[in-house]
Amino acid sequence: MSVYPQVDVGVFGGTGFYDLLEDARTVKIHTPYGAPSSAPLVGMVGDKKVAFLPRHGTDHSIPPHKINYRANLWAMKELGATRIIAPCACGTLQADVKPGDFVVLDQFVDRTCCRKDTFYDGPRVTHVSSADPYCDDLRALAIKSCENLSIPFHPTGTVVVIQGPRFSTRAESRWFASQGWEVINMTQYPEAYLARELEICYCGIALITDYDAGVDADESVTNVDVMKVFAENLDKLKALLVDMIPEVTQTRDACSCKEALLYSEM
Repeated sequence: MSVYPQVDVGVFGGTGFYDLLEDARTVKIHTPYGAPSSAPLVGMVGDKKVAFLPRHGTDHSIPPHKINYRANLWAMKELGATRIIAPCACGTLQADVKPGDFVVLDQFVDRTCCRKDTFYDGPRVTHVSSADPYCDDLRALAIKSCENLSIPFHPTGTVVVIQGPRFSTRAESRWFASQGWEVINMTQYPEAYLARELEICYCGIALITDYDAGVDADESVTNVDVMKVFAENLDKLKALLVDMIPEVTQTRDACSCKEALLYSEM
């Protein structure tokens, strides 16, 4: 039996989400992979017990390529989370996906390097399918909440995940856009895949903050601009989570995420 409080839903995000939780308390967790980015905050959203963990740390001091993704996911597992909602700031690669829009992600493309991206370093060997890395059940709930709140959104989208911490060159951005990929980000990999290795349902929700460098010839991405748009849309993102979380159930009869390890072991 776990020594930690057990939650219904996990949320990864930024520091602006702390006020979502009622009756919140900090839970210090030790993992085999070191310390998570921060001690998770556990509290209530409606009738659901929720664990919130800021992936960049409480003071946003951890750059994307230095996040201890394995410790973060393991902390959620210790807290009993079988469902994770993961909002993230993204740039857009397509003109019809505009700053302020939300994108309910359904695919990722990994362009990172040297990140610790598996729990199975041997002697136990697995090959887990990541053909459909995002949970269809949670995606449906996110889409429904966007509709309920009249948030401009796109029901599908591919995120290309770059190593960071730098933004793309114009040439790289044009290349990504030419592949038809919709958005760009630095944290969805390996976060989404590690959830799959733990058979946790994972939903990535992109908040579009800017046009990537190759999309608009007159613009280049700056962190100031990204954070400005993110802050302007933070209330919409909070409203989405408040609408979505109470609808999350623990029943996963129709969900394949819970069987991600089935037939994967050598």
